[in-house]
Amino acid sequence: MTREALTKADEGKRVLNTDGTEVGRIVEVSDGRGYVDPNPSITDTIKAKLGWGEVRADAHPLDEGSIEEITDDAVYLRGTL
Repeated sequence: MTREALTKADEGKRVLNTDGTEVGRIVEVSDGRGYVDPNPSITDTIKAKLGWGEVRADAHPLDEGSIEEITDDAVYLRGTL
């Protein structure tokens, strides 16, 4: 099952461009908007998966219009980030 709206359950997932290149991980979801950390450490990834992620200054906001689909493992973008 795929979807296009982000939820807290998506925190920690990989974010991929249309060509399959990984561009980061979702570190936080708030009010339907996700924040992508382009260079998360292992600790940051684990914190995000546990719901303890925090948005750093270099995180990119990501809204639903940028998302092609969300699977169990990753968030796929319509374009590039």
